[in-house]
Amino acid sequence: MIGNYRRLACSAGAIAIALLSVSPAQAQDKPTSDQVSDDKAASTEGEAIVVTGTRLQRPNFTSNSPLTVVDATEIRYQGAIQVENVLNRLPQVTPDSNENGSNGSDGTARVNLRNLGSNRNLVLVNGQRMLPVQANDLNFIPAALIKRVDVVTGGASAVYGSDAISGVVNFILRDDLDGVRTDIQYGFAQHQNDNAFARGVQSQANYRLAQPMILDGQKLDVNVAFGTNFPDGRGNVTAYFGYRDTKPVLQGDRDVSACAFDPAGTGNSTLTCGGSSNNQYGLFDPITGPNADSGSFNNTRDGNRTWVPYDRSFRYNYAPLNYFQRNDTRYTAGAFAKYEISPAIEAYGSFMFMDDHTNSQVAPSALFQGYTYSINCDNPFLSAQQGQILCGNAYGTNATQQAYIGYRPVAGNARPRRDDLRHTDFRVTGGVRGEIAPGIRYDANALFSTVLYNETYENDIDPSRANRGIQVVNRNGTPTCKSVIDGSDPQCVPLDIFRYNGISDAAFGYIYAPTSTRGVDRETVLSGNISADLGTYGVKSPWSDDGIGVVLGIEHRYESLEFKADALALQKGTKETQGRFDVNEVFAEIEVPIIQNRPFVKELALNAGYRGSDYSNLSKIVSTYKAELSWAPSSDIRLRGSYNRAIRAANVSELFGPQFNGNVSAQDPCATATPTATFAQCARTGVTQAQYGRITDCPAETCTAQFGGNPALKPETADTLTAGIVFTPTFLRRLSLTVDYFDIKVRDYISSISVPQTISQCIATGNPFFCSLFKRDPRGGIIFGDQGYIVSTTQNTGSLRTSGVDFGLSYLQPLGGAGSLAVDFQGTWNRKLVNEPVPGLGSFDCVGYFGPTCGQPMPEWRHQSRFTWTDAAKVGSISLNWRYIGPTKLTNNSTDPNLAGTPSIFNSRIKAYNYFDLAGTAKVQDGIVFRAGVNNLFDRDPPIIAQGLLAAFGNGNTYPGMYDAVGRTVFIGLTAEF
Repeated sequence: MIGNYRRLACSAGAIAIALLSVSPAQAQDKPTSDQVSDDKAASTEGEAIVVTGTRLQRPNFTSNSPLTVVDATEIRYQGAIQVENVLNRLPQVTPDSNENGSNGSDGTARVNLRNLGSNRNLVLVNGQRMLPVQANDLNFIPAALIKRVDVVTGGASAVYGSDAISGVVNFILRDDLDGVRTDIQYGFAQHQNDNAFARGVQSQANYRLAQPMILDGQKLDVNVAFGTNFPDGRGNVTAYFGYRDTKPVLQGDRDVSACAFDPAGTGNSTLTCGGSSNNQYGLFDPITGPNADSGSFNNTRDGNRTWVPYDRSFRYNYAPLNYFQRNDTRYTAGAFAKYEISPAIEAYGSFMFMDDHTNSQVAPSALFQGYTYSINCDNPFLSAQQGQILCGNAYGTNATQQAYIGYRPVAGNARPRRDDLRHTDFRVTGGVRGEIAPGIRYDANALFSTVLYNETYENDIDPSRANRGIQVVNRNGTPTCKSVIDGSDPQCVPLDIFRYNGISDAAFGYIYAPTSTRGVDRETVLSGNISADLGTYGVKSPWSDDGIGVVLGIEHRYESLEFKADALALQKGTKETQGRFDVNEVFAEIEVPIIQNRPFVKELALNAGYRGSDYSNLSKIVSTYKAELSWAPSSDIRLRGSYNRAIRAANVSELFGPQFNGNVSAQDPCATATPTATFAQCARTGVTQAQYGRITDCPAETCTAQFGGNPALKPETADTLTAGIVFTPTFLRRLSLTVDYFDIKVRDYISSISVPQTISQCIATGNPFFCSLFKRDPRGGIIFGDQGYIVSTTQNTGSLRTSGVDFGLSYLQPLGGAGSLAVDFQGTWNRKLVNEPVPGLGSFDCVGYFGPTCGQPMPEWRHQSRFTWTDAAKVGSISLNWRYIGPTKLTNNSTDPNLAGTPSIFNSRIKAYNYFDLAGTAKVQDGIVFRAGVNNLFDRDPPIIAQGLLAAFGNGNTYPGMYDAVGRTVFIGLTAEF
């Protein structure tokens, strides 16, 4: 390791010498609107402050990178107890994993800057990494203790290391409390179910309608923090405890989600209630025998042992029991401490803990199509009519036929599937820092974090047990499992699936088999740096008043992953894995004011930085660097620009994750008796002439994909350009205006080819790369189950590029005796988001689109604008927030062959959405403040989108992270501090 550091040190030393020779800088004498208007982001005049996006600590220093700050006041006005909900409102953020995800959720909450993926931004707590990046979870953050959140959108790898391609989110937590602070908040969702279109479609399908008025989704959040300063004022200890409880919301309790909507009508001009062919009566699709590949048959609704041809009327409405908002119980605790032993030595440290327990819930399990079941022709539960269809002349013999079965028991002892998800996180930091000479400071610290993940999948049918339970013979007049007779499974209970509601409670107890998995993610970071304000020693530009600032440092990071599964999970195909890597890094940053306080040059400054990283799993050192220039002609205006070369090395999950088959929302255009694709198109995907028109559709619009890691992954690289203007006019001193252009391009990005994209591209273009990813089940052509899937494993793919303009405005207008009015505005114009999945095989721009290829809506324009009136005595306030989400079009309707899919008239466009939120605060007495608010004031429904058009983070026929899913939400809260 010493040799590695020598190599890195030589590189850093050469860069540092070069940087010093060109005299760079970055400083300004006035906070800008991309900080907080009253300078909450800065400390008092003359003190060294910490600014996100740089490790330099200088008096009056402000960020030269585009920086958005969300302070504690904004969080209180939103009534947010989930941090991700605050961030998802920012126009720079695209929603990611959140509380509204159910099927497939891992229980975490994440942030996604610039729609480049949550794995491409780094999350910090007080300037240090929060948790291992692959296990990041914003639930870990105690919202009531947040001072502010700094969001830097743009490459920051040179400052913070890997993962900061699209930027960093830095949570600044309160660690200086002197007294006791309690905060309690209660809220709920209240919605009027009056969507005439949705209710009409559901009535036509004879589905149960949601109650006209509903109140649910209650949330309780209680936090207590206390702290004390040491008697000599040289330190502080602050501790906190928190409890949060969230009640679930069912999809059946909202019009927009009470059934799963499918396209219908000419040109998909309307919607109909769809559902799953894995229905409650029982579907049978023979693979062998006289009716192999002749279509599917269904048990009749009357409970008789009779099969009729399957049609859509048998489909099961799986939506109502799914969660639209998961239940969640979270406990947090922690402490921060610091003590100045001498001016040269200040010891500091922290401990943070979280235990978060949530459940995702979906419809009852089933004997799912895609798994091959064997049925013996002398099964005593099989009627003569069923036996003739399945076995022909072999009925009554010991012959065996194979079939796909779609039988979802919903009566008797059937229960919905629940995924019990538990995260227990620990984070410990410690270090020493101080000023060892005038203008020279050091900081040496260590961070240790561990994430324990436990998952138990409950009420799931074990297909192996079900297969044994189906193979039943008559023994002395009693139906008996063959496995009981031969002794291979003495516990087997016969399974009567040949009529509706035929499964006994004992059989339920046998086929229900929970599986458990657990994971451990660990991260260790050892870091040290020394920073110097060389102006103290006269090292400065001859045209500048301030001196050169430098930072030099080293860092060692270790990450590991271990994933284990119980015997049944292994039997079902789950694979265990483990892996680790470490990286040694050196970094340097330099800032030089070139010209200050000259005519037409209030300030001209240049900043530059370098980081060299030596990864244990890579053959060579990777380098990141940055250069930033700012010019202020006067105190009123400042121009700024930057270039960042950023890298992101693969995390341990991407490197070492096991390959496995999993469900994904998709449609097979080559399935059913009337495929939407031609035979020539389907032949590219592996369909034979004999299979065409006979392939079973993916059940419930859910196909199978193969996922997994790749230890040969190389790092992503990204180039970020920003250019902006900061306007703080002296003639209107309470106004701050920022305009920043950004352009980020990521090459060799680590991802997988999405299944909807693979399907659409192969069908539309015939590109052999996409078509080679199809692995159809050789027995029937279905792309579902254990032998039919589409490859979607991790790899270095093509490129991503996004660009646009951020706008920020902050203004405070005094109203004399009437108080004051504050306006805060943040908006983003997205110019492009270009995805090239495979180099040289075409690209597509997702700005202005949503759908299977592009995923969540990416409008050209989004903004958030808050108007706050505060009374003259500052004892009360009223705040109105306006959220705007621009319109988007369906990718399927695009003329771009890289986007095009099956067109749809009904979902051709999502119109612009406006949400209004109202909140207020009132000072009860000194130290006690009451607050209340209503979000989505007018209870607007989210857009209804056909389930087959949803991609990642879609749930309940909509995108609940982007749009308000559960309707109007109300909250009340109280903060007391003494």
